[in-house]
Amino acid sequence: MKRNSINFIITIVLAIILSQFLPWWSVMVASFSSALLIPLKKASVFVIPLVAIALFWIVYSWSLSSANDFILAKKIAVLLPLAGNEYLLLLVTGSIGGLAAGVSALFGKQLSLVLKSK
Repeated sequence: MKRNSINFIITIVLAIILSQFLPWWSVMVASFSSALLIPLKKASVFVIPLVAIALFWIVYSWSLSSANDFILAKKIAVLLPLAGNEYLLLLVTGSIGGLAAGVSALFGKQLSLVLKSK
């Protein structure tokens, strides 16, 4: 449980720092790095970074969208088949970021296993 919490916090902190300098894929670098630093077991390798980055992206996109009263989010939600629901768009955004982070963390775990076996 302690490793899960540490990995969760390190993933979010790295994502916040790296997102200041890198594009959207910085969350993948953050989850990859945290998976190399703090090894997790079984499904938590995928789930912990997924939840961390999904939460980060939902909060970050909400803070950006609330500054302009969700005008752009509503327009994008109309373009996508979301019936103009800006909150559903935030969930979709978080899900996409979380899946990218989870897959990246799996790759980091596999790389750490390969490096450890040699």
